[in-house]
Parts: sequence; structure tokens; C-alpha cells
Amino acid sequence: MRQFDFTPFRRSAIGFDRLFDLLEASARQTSSENYPPFNLERLAEDRYRITIAVAGFKPDEIDITAQQNLLLVAGRKAGENENNQGNYLHLGIANRSFERRFELADFVRVENANLADGLLTIELLREVPEAMKPKKIQVGTGSEPTAIDHHAANAA
Repeated sequence: MRQFDFTPFRRSAIGFDRLFDLLEASARQTSSENYPPFNLERLAEDRYRITIAVAGFKPDEIDITAQQNLLLVAGRKAGENENNQGNYLHLGIANRSFERRFELADFVRVENANLADGLLTIELLREVPEAMKPKKIQVGTGSEPTAIDHHAANAA
């Protein structure tokens, strides 16, 4: 994989450190991190879904941790026994422990998680605080400054 140097951008772009760190971390990840397979869906402008194939795992063997800007999904098989593998003629179903990390944007929170038919579905919602949303500024006429009506601006 090609390695990118973001040093020139870091010198001239202020406040984008986290973005550059994410890009560099993504470039360092190996392509062998493909277990378990997953889907990412955008359901609406501010709604997302992660679906992870976790066949053979029970709900109590899956741990989901949401931290600031990070979602960590880990699966640990209860009673993993390496000695039991000798009984199989073919072991094709991956049944090993895993850990998946998903970087979340600001203001994204986990709404819920469900396990059904071997698929773990995690619903995400982006909630931008009212203070961070764009505000409509009314342009007045005349020489006197016009007060900004925040309630009318938010309703628009």
C-alpha cells in the first residue's frame, strides 16, 4: 500500500490534526483485518447502520463500547478450546475472537444494537447540537442594526 506524507498539509492547515491522524492510521492498517465482514449503510442524512456478520456468537459474547469518536466491537467466544479443533475434518467457519474499531465523527452516537440471524446491527445517529447548526441571519434595511431573532432563524 502507498504511504502518504501529510506534513506539508499539517504546516498550513490549522485544526485538522484529527483528520490527518485518521488518514495516517487508515493507511497503516493491514488488509488482513477483514474478520468479521461488515457493511456500512447510510440510511438518511444523519442516520447510519453498521451490520457485522458474527455467526456463532451469542449476545453475551459480544461487547460494544462507544467512546468519544470511537466505536469498539469485540467478540470473545466463551470457553474457547483449542484442543477441540482436532475433532473437525474441516474447520471452515471462523469462530475466533475479534475486535473491530470504527472511527465516529463528532456528535455521532450509538442508538441501539441488535443481534439476529448471525448479524449484529448497530444503529448510529448524528445529533448536531442546536448551537452548532447553521443560523439564518435576517438582513435589515435602514441605518439601525437589526437584532437577530434566533427562534425565527431556527424555524426557517
